[in-house]
Amino acid sequence: MTVHHTAPASPEVKARHRAVWALGDYPSVADLVIPTLGPILVAACDVRAGERVLDVAAGSGNASLPAARTGADVTASDLTPELLDAGRTRAEAAGLELLWDVADAEDLPYPDATFDVVMSCVGVMFAPIHEAAADELVRVCRPGGRIGLIAWTPEGFIGRLLAALRPWAPPPPAGAQPPPLWGSEDHVRGLLGDAVTDVRAERRDLVVDAFTAPEEFRRFFVERYGPTAAVHRSVAGDPEQQAAVEAALDGLAREADEGHGRMRWEYLLLTATRT
Repeated sequence: MTVHHTAPASPEVKARHRAVWALGDYPSVADLVIPTLGPILVAACDVRAGERVLDVAAGSGNASLPAARTGADVTASDLTPELLDAGRTRAEAAGLELLWDVADAEDLPYPDATFDVVMSCVGVMFAPIHEAAADELVRVCRPGGRIGLIAWTPEGFIGRLLAALRPWAPPPPAGAQPPPLWGSEDHVRGLLGDAVTDVRAERRDLVVDAFTAPEEFRRFFVERYGPTAAVHRSVAGDPEQQAAVEAALDGLAREADEGHGRMRWEYLLLTATRT
């Protein structure tokens, strides 16, 4: 059994993390804004029928369901039961069979070398202790298996969004690092180290045209996207601070707008082979 190099975050931190992602309606965000990212990751990982696949921090199954459509044996794991419930409903409606496990990305409940493919689509990046999560991705992947990740970059729209929310967000736990660092190739290479080979990384843009105006984007995200909803609700008793949060979100969307609500959100697609 591989020993963690870094301890996971505390149960109290995990409880807060779980509560944030249960806020709003993340499944609708995934459906409306990022439906193409799951299939892109599955294709990049070359998921095949009969393979054992683990989707870490799977949410409502944005990547898990496309993986299951290949005929792979898919386990979707996430810290937030409400998201797994939504994914299970989607899978049943599509006639797909998957396992749905409540599991911590920093302390996965699977034996070493269990899976042929271990992947995460803008999910594991939100685990507070990056080293612990990366150790687990590697540990549960068999030698010769594939690891695939999509993460928002620090310089891209969601990276800037999370940075803009920081003045109103609670302080991060000790040892935590900003989620968008998973969108930095050098950072991920450092996390995975010599446990992987054949690393391939590419920055890409997701074109988002779901919102006709910055205010529409802001309303949708403060209602439905966990991190934004949590910050907005935390200042609900202070109209001035709430207005400041809303102005920051409007400003970001306005700056990113290429016309008629069209935006580009940069992400990193990285794949590697377990040594």
